[in-house]
Amino acid sequence: MTDTVLVVDDDLGIQKQLKWSLTDYDVVFADDRSSAIAQLRRHEPKVVTLDLGLPPDPANASEGLMALEEIIALAPRTKVIVVTGNNDKENALRAIDLGAYDFYQKPIDSDTIKLLINRALNLAKLEQENRVLAKTRPGMGRIIGNSDAIQAVVRKAEKIAGTDISTLLLGESGTGKEVFARSIHEHSPRKDKPFVAINCASIPENLLESELFGYEKGAFTGANKTTLGKIETAQGGTLFLDEIGDMPIGLQAKMLRFLQERVIERVGGRNEIPVDIRVICATHRDLQSMVAEESFREDLYYRIGEIPIHIPPLRDRDQDIILLARTFLNMYREEFNAKAKSFSDSAVQAMLAHKWPGNIREMQNKLKSAVIMAEGTVVQADDLGLTAVAGNAEPETLNLREVRELAESRAIRKAYQNAGKNMSKTAELLGVTRPTLYSLIDKYQMEDIKTGT
Repeated sequence: MTDTVLVVDDDLGIQKQLKWSLTDYDVVFADDRSSAIAQLRRHEPKVVTLDLGLPPDPANASEGLMALEEIIALAPRTKVIVVTGNNDKENALRAIDLGAYDFYQKPIDSDTIKLLINRALNLAKLEQENRVLAKTRPGMGRIIGNSDAIQAVVRKAEKIAGTDISTLLLGESGTGKEVFARSIHEHSPRKDKPFVAINCASIPENLLESELFGYEKGAFTGANKTTLGKIETAQGGTLFLDEIGDMPIGLQAKMLRFLQERVIERVGGRNEIPVDIRVICATHRDLQSMVAEESFREDLYYRIGEIPIHIPPLRDRDQDIILLARTFLNMYREEFNAKAKSFSDSAVQAMLAHKWPGNIREMQNKLKSAVIMAEGTVVQADDLGLTAVAGNAEPETLNLREVRELAESRAIRKAYQNAGKNMSKTAELLGVTRPTLYSLIDKYQMEDIKTGT
């Protein structure tokens, strides 16, 4: 199905120019504010190009800005690209502040406007896919993302949620291991019972045992009353042991006995207490190497890791980065009653270029700061404290044909890798037919893709 683009412009010459240049889209036209709103209601386009100089006074942008406000109010997910006069940057910035996706200054260049429309359509489709995904995958509603990497993990988590099998979540710090643990619990038969989390790395070694197993009155100095440990407080529910790789070797034996026998003894106690809980563990450490170094018990490793789940780092989830960023932007905007509601192109490019060593936790911190610091409704790269790395710098050429060819070839290679080198899926990701894809591969002489190497 061809995507619909609404062009709002009273200049018949520009209408004709765009009609012949935007042949990849179903283009509909409007020449004033009322007809634009009528076409918007009728066709529900994902992208609108809007000339701010609409009649009755083309020299005054107020009519165009009023049209923009109506479009955003009626269809807030529509991407509006405003078109302004050559020396009308002030109104272009006002339009962005009102919620326009981007702006372009006359005279109109067909290749450039096509590039802007295509980019806006791709973003609109990504956002729509994420909304559909949230509805079709309610079982893991906490997990945001539609990349192949994260969806493979979600499917695995869904399969084990209804069981009591021991699960080991592996991944770098900040990848969302606790979010996965909570999602598994929330969609298990134990969902109405407690979810109790403890970070084994954050509690001093001499206190961790009593925190986990509890203690009897008089067990040690200061033990003035019998106190339940985390394991007992999770009775009937789920115990999440985060950073279990940091658990002292001496305590690992007691943990192993509990997992095997499902009974505990409080510190200073002699009675065995039966406990019925599910255990989910997580770590950023390489437990296999620790087993080889004898700093982690091999028998405990196999006991906690009946099914291991590897959570990918954010840098391996390219297409999820902007989806996550927009989710956090909306969340923090409401939390802090802030104005920021979109990202500038520079911010988007900076986020895509950044390696995110701190993963999702780093992104949350960046977005929280940016929402507070942003001056207007648009978050800039500087607000995020990010700059594009050298390897992702803009190409030096200003020739639009070369820029377009470079962008298309990069997109093809990225889609080809994301699709697992499947040509049909690559074409689907790019939004083109297979014959068009093969034609582009020939055009850009991508022999490695052509031969499947």
